[in-house]
Amino acid sequence: MTSSAPETQRAYRRLSVEERRGQLLRAALTLFAHRAPEDVSLDDVAETAGVSRPLVYRYFPGGKQQLYEAALRSSADALVLCFTEPATDPPTERLGRVLDRYLDFVDQHDAGFSALMRGGSVAETSRTSAIVDEVRRAAAEQILVHLGVPEPGARLRMMVRTWIAAVEAASLIWLDEDKHPSAGELRDWLIGHLVALLAATAATDGETARVVRELLALETASGPVGTLARQVLPLTGDAGHLL
Repeated sequence: MTSSAPETQRAYRRLSVEERRGQLLRAALTLFAHRAPEDVSLDDVAETAGVSRPLVYRYFPGGKQQLYEAALRSSADALVLCFTEPATDPPTERLGRVLDRYLDFVDQHDAGFSALMRGGSVAETSRTSAIVDEVRRAAAEQILVHLGVPEPGARLRMMVRTWIAAVEAASLIWLDEDKHPSAGELRDWLIGHLVALLAATAATDGETARVVRELLALETASGPVGTLARQVLPLTGDAGHLL
């Protein structure tokens, strides 16, 4: 009867360079998802991947910092993909699906997301900061695509970047509050927040006013904008003297 050790060794060697690197990266991502970078060691990564510490160094000679930056890049790419959505259905319904994916990502990477967005980690460098900022910019660009304005003016671009910052802040508060309210309620509130920002900006910016008119033409009575209008209009009864 043959020992299982040779079989294990053969299976160990069978992995290509990219497969082995991917295995180590997945192990790191699992750990970084729920721990701050400073709380994860190379020994932890090696144990999670079922390999030796020297092997981790062979594929990531820069040690934990290199591994963290690779994991961060992988997470950043996944996070940017959350904001990509086919140009079908009314814009706010598309944004609802975008936010569902985004909040699911936040939920699945809670501690890691907090460490990533709050900064201050011992693993933070100019490179990691650049990756995080790249995510924010890419998210803003995708939101502008959903709004039908790939090349906006300064006011509209500022408004969208402001909303992205608010989404990020709300996500961190949501984690601090033990993920209350529900993800669905938070999504709807964030969409309402965007609609309110668009309306306020449209009052003094002609480009945003045009965008809002075009967006309203695409919305439905049963969609997020129609629902928000029905919720808000009863509250304006006592404000008639301001109109």
